[in-house]
Amino acid sequence: MSRWLFFAVVVLAVCIASPVFAQDAHVGTWKQNFDKSKTVPPSTNPRPQSVTRTYEMFGDGLKATFVTVTADGKSTTSGFSAHFDGKDYPATGTNFDTIALKKIDNYSFENVNKRGGKVVSTGTNVVSKDGKTMTFTSKGVNASGQSTSAVLVFEKQ
Repeated sequence: MSRWLFFAVVVLAVCIASPVFAQDAHVGTWKQNFDKSKTVPPSTNPRPQSVTRTYEMFGDGLKATFVTVTADGKSTTSGFSAHFDGKDYPATGTNFDTIALKKIDNYSFENVNKRGGKVVSTGTNVVSKDGKTMTFTSKGVNASGQSTSAVLVFEKQ
């Protein structure tokens, strides 16, 4: 009888704990595949050597670090730490100063980026079910007031 009770308690504990420990599929390091990515209007800057995004858990949200190595080899870092509660959180080194995240599921989330309290872009970040590809789709307005859109494809490292 005690074995069955022990087994039942273990099964119940695993079932209860599994959703708590479910990790967001974005967690890890991702490198941009420029051949599969597209921006409108196309960038007038030379293509970077690399763009790497690293996501870590941040409580019930994500900490993101973006490292870009420019065509001439200079490295810049930007990022944010935000919860999935739809509230604005500071972003650094970007063309926006706050970001708000809303989780869709463990494979996708939406973001709203603002500069000076005004929305400059919105996007959706989706990881493929096999966990190998991440696609970021966005629409916005650049500093000149021109409409922009992007589909950026990243591969898990």
